[in-house]
Amino acid sequence: MPRRATKIVATLGPASSDPDLLEQMIRAGVNVVRLNFSHGKAQDHIDRAELVRQAARRAGREVAIMADLQGPKIRVGKFAEGKVFLEPGQKFILDAARVELGDIEAVGLDYKALPREVKTGDILLLNDGLIVITVDMVKGDAIYTTVKLGGELSNNKGINKQGGGLTAPALTGKDMEDIRTAMSFQADYVAVSFPKNATDMEMARQLCSVAAAEYGHVPGLIAKIERAEAIPKLEEILLASDGIMVARGDLAVEVGNAVVPALQKRMIKLAREHDKVVITATQMMESMITNPVPTRAEVSDVANAVLDGTDAVMLSAETAAGKYPLETVVEMAKICLAAEGGEPVKLDADFTGKTFHRIDHAIAMGALFTAHHLGAKAIVAMTDSGSTALWMSRHLIHVPIYALTGKVTTQRKMTLYRNVRPLLMDTSADRDTGLAEAENHLKSKGIVQSGDVYAITCGEPMGAPGGTNMLKICRVS
Repeated sequence: MPRRATKIVATLGPASSDPDLLEQMIRAGVNVVRLNFSHGKAQDHIDRAELVRQAARRAGREVAIMADLQGPKIRVGKFAEGKVFLEPGQKFILDAARVELGDIEAVGLDYKALPREVKTGDILLLNDGLIVITVDMVKGDAIYTTVKLGGELSNNKGINKQGGGLTAPALTGKDMEDIRTAMSFQADYVAVSFPKNATDMEMARQLCSVAAAEYGHVPGLIAKIERAEAIPKLEEILLASDGIMVARGDLAVEVGNAVVPALQKRMIKLAREHDKVVITATQMMESMITNPVPTRAEVSDVANAVLDGTDAVMLSAETAAGKYPLETVVEMAKICLAAEGGEPVKLDADFTGKTFHRIDHAIAMGALFTAHHLGAKAIVAMTDSGSTALWMSRHLIHVPIYALTGKVTTQRKMTLYRNVRPLLMDTSADRDTGLAEAENHLKSKGIVQSGDVYAITCGEPMGAPGGTNMLKICRVS
């Protein structure tokens, strides 16, 4: 069976919490399981994390767990009847002081600071931009508006301001508690919602470090790019993170749908240039929430993200609440595989004019170049931290990369890296023993066989982080 390079992130929810179904989804291609902290209590997430670990063990493979923080709740309050239908031209009030349930005339606000952050003429978008209202005036805690684009507005739907500009902090008190919960089960990645700048990510990293210290754990940090203000600060956010998520829902509401495809391409390119991972998310297979097959447009959308070089494509409601969670994963895996088959390799151009200032980085690039031109069967990186495999995965190559590590935490983190298959193996032996064990490991898994050529990188002494200093080309006896 061909090996897929692009990884799949699937959100766990009511539709996918059956242990047997989750195991099937992992076998079908899920590499990372996302726990959405916008829903559920702390114990729910702890239980779900254990569910994921058990399903992965039964499937015989490791997956990463990504804890996705809720971020600031810039939302309307609740309605007496659960929802109202707003007509174009009608007046509607957003009232931060309102304590009673909402009705057709007004509703309360979860985000009490909103009246101080909007002015006459501002355009507010509710429910992911499906409802558009214009601010007529602000009086005390009340925002008086006129409905431009109407529709059904139900409890706790989100509010965005066109063009951005809302100052809610990226990390709330709830997020800080949720970080502690996520570190208690050693989530491999933490996704930070609505960061505006590098400072937001640095604060998140500090909170994660404190919460994870007692477990000796270091999670990867993913910045969700979904605010207009994040775009001018994209590079600094990227440098303060381990990766980014192209969160196309809220981002599209703030900057406009038409702008997002070009931004997506720019973000993927920038992430790869800076040796960071990138996830493309939101509505990738949306129709499969209710239909057993995707639309042609969704197939093209997923394929284009793959061709752009994304590390992973993400499923949200499709697997959390949809009717066909397993079928969605199967279809997505097929699309990724087909798209990868059409990718041109431009390694020579990638390396033109490049200089490397670190020995381990230069070794990683040498392995790619040599394996490509030799037509090697595999590239093998013996790695403690996963850095060598990450660097290799930033360049498009049709030779599969196998990362051998002695740390299960490193193995799980590498499940998100494009074209990297992480395998657990004790890497503490001396060099010659380690190299022989690595080849035996590959042979036992059917990755290489007699006569195959592969490239392998390691460091001397073995097992030291950042110590990769050797490249060897081997032919299997």
